[in-house]
Amino acid sequence: MLWLFKEGAFLAYLTLGSFEPGVLKEFLDKGTIGGIEVGRPEILLLFAIIMLVPLIMAFLTLTLKDSINRWTNLIVGIVFTVLGIIDIGDALGKQSAYGTLMTLAMFLTGALIVWYAWKSKQKA
Repeated sequence: MLWLFKEGAFLAYLTLGSFEPGVLKEFLDKGTIGGIEVGRPEILLLFAIIMLVPLIMAFLTLTLKDSINRWTNLIVGIVFTVLGIIDIGDALGKQSAYGTLMTLAMFLTGALIVWYAWKSKQKA
């Protein structure tokens, strides 16, 4: 469930960001958002990976055996939590209330995934 929440928060963050004044105009005029050329294939691939991983993890969490599930959630959860820490610094610098809130939600969700995976008991 936490992986799905994380995905929902990320999609909400992207959606809300498109409503900021000037964002759509910048994208339509220059093909950039915040100075990043978002139409480049490598950027689109990165976004696709970031969006697919939580969905895949939600499925794998239900289907993997306990030990593998625990370690997979730990490793992928740590990666996403570290990315969340980096994003919090960026969000605080922009002074966007919604961005800070959504980034904090994504970070806390990643931290909870790691915490639950760490605390879960392995079955022998």
